[in-house]
Amino acid sequence: MGIMPLEEALRISREKDLDLIQVTEKAVPPVCRIGDFGKYLYQQQKKERKIKQVRGELKEIRVGFNISPHDLETKAKSAKKFLEKGDKVKLSMPLRGREKALGNFAKEKINQFLNFLDKIVPIKTERELKREPRGFTVIISKK
Repeated sequence: MGIMPLEEALRISREKDLDLIQVTEKAVPPVCRIGDFGKYLYQQQKKERKIKQVRGELKEIRVGFNISPHDLETKAKSAKKFLEKGDKVKLSMPLRGREKALGNFAKEKINQFLNFLDKIVPIKTERELKREPRGFTVIISKK
């Protein structure tokens, strides 16, 4: 409708039995529109929900202690698919019994996985390799 005084805009909105909604406060003069405020809030919440969904989920890939190099590559390829969709990947290696005593071997397996995955797709670590009561975990995402 163009630039107009506030009083005139309020009068028009009252005549149409609608609300005067300020769309952005950063612009000079402020950008406003005439419409139903409840409907406007609903649309804004819908946009925010959609943005949160796009951000990506956290997918988990579990790697066994005695995994073979070929299986490690296969798991890395499935992690690549998750990363390309925009998801974060939590790599976990649960340790049982005597496996817990061989922490260096487990770290080496996880580093092999990360190196192979880095060759396929560039990655960055969101959370460093962490020792937990049941094993090791690391969270990665695409650069």
